[in-house]
Amino acid sequence: MSRQSPARPALDETDRAILNALQEGFPLTPRPFADAARALGIGEAELIARLARLKEARVITRFGPFLDAAAMGGAFCLCAMEVPRARFGEVMTKVNAHPEVAHNYERDHRLNMWFVLATETEEAIAAVADLIAAETGIPVLRFPKLKEFFIRFRVAA
Repeated sequence: MSRQSPARPALDETDRAILNALQEGFPLTPRPFADAARALGIGEAELIARLARLKEARVITRFGPFLDAAAMGGAFCLCAMEVPRARFGEVMTKVNAHPEVAHNYERDHRLNMWFVLATETEEAIAAVADLIAAETGIPVLRFPKLKEFFIRFRVAA
């Protein structure tokens, strides 16, 4: 998570095609990058290089699957904290040091740090949230999922 937004590079038509296509899925094949690249009309090495450049420039923040912890027998929970501005970097580092933290976002709100915990059990959610609260001295608010919605969110590049 970065508190400053670097200048974003201009996206060409190939970058846009990559971003749009890969939001729809990624081949589960022995050579997924080669197969995805072929569908885009480019080479495997070019696809990998472009994804690395887009990630480095923070056009994308990650490239990988979204795994449903609950469907795999685990648990997850959205959490939020009210972190004093002067301590934001310190707290972010402590929160992100936990392997159970799936992703972490800064928000312009009283509850300015939001993250997702993904664990093997429901009990582990409470244990990790309590540990983060103890390490930081800041309460961790938990917002467990009550109902799942599939909104098929896509961002057109």
